Amino acid sequence: MGLTTSITNAVSGLRVNQDSIDVLSRNIANSGTPGYHRQSLNVVDYNSQSSTYARTIGVNRAFNTSLQTYYTRQVSDTANSGIQASYLDRLQGFLGKPGADGSLDTVFANLQNALEGIATSPEDYTSRSQAVTAAQSMVETLNRLSSTIQGMRQETEGQIASNVHNLNGMLNSLSEVNSRMLDLGMTDGARAALLDQRDRLVSSVAEMIDVRADYRADGTVALMTRSGVGLLDNGVSTFSFESAGNLSPDSLFNADQDKTMVGKVSLTTPSGLTVDLVTQGVLQGGELGGLITLRDKTLVEAQAQLDEIAAGLAQAFSTVKTEGSAVEVGDAKGFDIDLANMRPGNDILFTYSEGGLDKRVRLVNSVTPTDYVDATGQRVIGLDLSAGAGAAAATLSTMFPTLAISSTGPNNLRILDDGLTGKTDLKSAVSRSTSTGLQGAGLALNLFVDQGNSAFTNDLDTNPPQKQGFAARISINTAIISDNRLLVQHEVGGTLGDAARADYVIEQLEQMKFVSGGNPANNAGRFQLAGNLSEVISQIVGFQGSSINAAITKRDDRQLTLDTIVDQMQTEYGVNIDEEMGRLMELQNAYAANARVVSVVKELLDALFAST
Repeated sequence: MGLTTSITNAVSGLRVNQDSIDVLSRNIANSGTPGYHRQSLNVVDYNSQSSTYARTIGVNRAFNTSLQTYYTRQVSDTANSGIQASYLDRLQGFLGKPGADGSLDTVFANLQNALEGIATSPEDYTSRSQAVTAAQSMVETLNRLSSTIQGMRQETEGQIASNVHNLNGMLNSLSEVNSRMLDLGMTDGARAALLDQRDRLVSSVAEMIDVRADYRADGTVALMTRSGVGLLDNGVSTFSFESAGNLSPDSLFNADQDKTMVGKVSLTTPSGLTVDLVTQGVLQGGELGGLITLRDKTLVEAQAQLDEIAAGLAQAFSTVKTEGSAVEVGDAKGFDIDLANMRPGNDILFTYSEGGLDKRVRLVNSVTPTDYVDATGQRVIGLDLSAGAGAAAATLSTMFPTLAISSTGPNNLRILDDGLTGKTDLKSAVSRSTSTGLQGAGLALNLFVDQGNSAFTNDLDTNPPQKQGFAARISINTAIISDNRLLVQHEVGGTLGDAARADYVIEQLEQMKFVSGGNPANNAGRFQLAGNLSEVISQIVGFQGSSINAAITKRDDRQLTLDTIVDQMQTEYGVNIDEEMGRLMELQNAYAANARVVSVVKELLDALFAST
C-alpha cells in the first residue's frame, strides 16, 4: 500500500470520526430532552484494488414502528381514563364519604332522627324547628350537589373547546412537518430533529383523541381515528365546537341535532364532508372522548340519581294512599278505586295472582302510552286517567283479559277477578295521589315542593318530565317555614300533641318503594335503584363510591402500562451517557491513530522530497 493510499484512508477515517463526534455530541446534549431519539452514524466501507476506506451515508435514528403504535394507543387510553378519574375524584369530595358530615346518607339520617323527635314530642317547638332545619339541610345538599354537577358539566364544555382549538393547531403543525419532510436537501441532523418533532406532535394529538398513525418511508405520517375517520393525509381535517351556553339538568345530548342541548363537536374533512363526532360515535378514547363521556353520561347519571332522591322525598311526604274498597259481584271479588283526586304522575297499584303466580301492576296517570316491566319485575302502564274511568276500563280490559275491569261511575274504576278459584285472584289495590293541602286533606303534606311552591306529582307529560332536574329546584314549603306547627296539625285547630302526621311520614319513608329510570330498555348501562328512600340513598352513595374507585383503579392500571412502555422506549430510543462516553473514548483513540498515520505519511513524504 502506497503513501497516497495510506493518507487517503487516514483522512477518510478522520472525517468519519468527526461526523461520529458530531452525532455523539447531539446525543449527549439531548439526553434529557423528551421525545429525543438516539442517533447513530451509518458508516460504509469501500474496497478497491489498492485501498480500503470508510464513508458516512447518513444518520440512523432509533425507531420501532410497533412500539410507537402501541405507545400512541396507550397514550389515548391513559388520557381518557385520567380525565374521567380526575373529575370523579372531585365529585367524591363533594358527595362525601358514607357516614361523613354533610354526606347524603348522614343528612337524610338527620332528617329521620328529627322526625322521630316530632313523633315523640309533637308539641315541642324545638323538635319541630329541628325537623324544619333538617329538611332545609336536605334541600340545600341536593341543590348544592346539583349545582356542582352542572358546574362540572359546564367545565367539560370549556375543556372540550380548548382541546378542539389545540387539536387544530397540532394537526396544522404536523401538516407542516410532513411538507418539510419532503425536502430532499435537508441535512441528516435536521431531518432527525424533524422526526422527533413529528413523534411529539403525534403523541400530543393522541392525548386529545384516539388515533392510528401510519408512519411512511419518506418520514411523513398520516392520522385517522380508530373508527376510521381521516384526520391528516393529503390534507388536514378541521375540528369545530359549537357551544350550547350554560348547561342545566335539562341540557341533555340528543342524537337529533335539532333537539340536542349540549355543545356539538364536529370534524370537517379536506373534501368538505362534516361529521358529528358525538352522534356518530367517533370518539373512542383520548381526553376529548373522556370529557364527552363525563358531560353526556357519567355526570348526567349522577344528576338523575339526585333527582330520584328529591322525587322520593317529595312523594314520601305528600302521597295520600287510598285503599280500594272491597267489592263482591257474585263469585267475583275485587276493588273499587276512586280516581277523583288523581293528578298527572299519580298512580294505582294492584296485585293479582294468575295460575299461582303473583303479578304486580302500576298504572301511571299519563297521556303518554307506555307498557314495560321495571327493574323489580313490576309491570308499569301509562294510562290517561283524566279521560275518566270508562276510557281507562276499556283500555285495561284488553290488557288484562282474565280480569273483569269496568267503571261504576265517572271516577270509579272497578277491578274484579274471574270468580273462579285458582284462576285469578285480586289481592290488593291502592291509589296514590298527591296531597292537595296542608290541613284538612289527610296526614300527608307537601313539605318538599317544586318551583313556586307547587306540588311535586312526578308528572311525566311535562317537557322535560317533572322529575328531571328536580334536585336543583326542590325547596321547602314556605308555609311550613313560617309556621312549623303544620308539621303536626293536619286539621285546622288540631292539637299540637298529635303525632299521627309524624308517624305517617315515618311509615312512608320506611315502606314506600321506588324504582329508578323508568323503562330499563331506555336506560341501558345505567345503575338501577330500587327500595325505600334510605335504601336508594345507600345504593347511590355505594354506586358512586365504587364507580369512582373503579375509575381511579383503571387510570392507575393504564398509567402503569404506559410507564412500562415509556421505559421500553427509553431502552430503545434513549441515550445512555455511559455508553456514549465509552464511544467517545473509542473515537478519540481512532482519531489519534488516524492523525498519527497522517503525521507519519507527512514525515515520509517530506523526507522523500528532501532526498530528491
